[in-house]
Amino acid sequence: MTSSPLCAIVDADASARAGWQLLDLARACLDGGARFLQLRAKSMPGADLLEASTRLVALARRFDATVVINDRADIAALSGADGVHVGQEDLAPDDVRRVVGDRAIVGLSTHTIHQLDAAATAPVSYLAIGPVFGTSTKDTGYDAVGLEMVREASRRAAARGLPLVAIGGITLGRAASVIEAGASSVAVIGDLLVGDDPRKRTREFLARLGRAHV
Repeated sequence: MTSSPLCAIVDADASARAGWQLLDLARACLDGGARFLQLRAKSMPGADLLEASTRLVALARRFDATVVINDRADIAALSGADGVHVGQEDLAPDDVRRVVGDRAIVGLSTHTIHQLDAAATAPVSYLAIGPVFGTSTKDTGYDAVGLEMVREASRRAAARGLPLVAIGGITLGRAASVIEAGASSVAVIGDLLVGDDPRKRTREFLARLGRAHV
């Protein structure tokens, strides 16, 4: 997995609400320095998602950036993306590997200690924990887990030599505290659109996160 401290989630619904085209938002994040993008489009039809994924992958290649597709291992494989991110109700990581292969990035969302323990033997590239704080952008069905869970998850991920990505309600003001709690990276959706200048916002996140990693 990339060593980038920021996972910029390009979310189709969030971008539409903010008046951004999906690929324009992705380009703005890339221009701002994002080098790890996750495409999330829960309600997009498969054919449209494949087209958007393929275009995003081509765009990201020009920036030497990494792209993972949310949920859909088949779309990740067909579009040439670097990998896929799955949740607890998606294909199990073992099955995902049958689709994307052994070299692809596979991320797995977790929300509880039980899920973290169950992931101990899963063939994943990184673990995600969340929602760290309350969020209206991504409905996980779980309550906010807080920074203490990030600390515990980071210990368990480190024991496996895996990066930990934290997600959920992470704003520019909160980002440093999440890194300080042990996360390798933060995943951000809505706060990248604050101020309607995602390029600038991405730069601000990367600067803040860079200081937190020092």
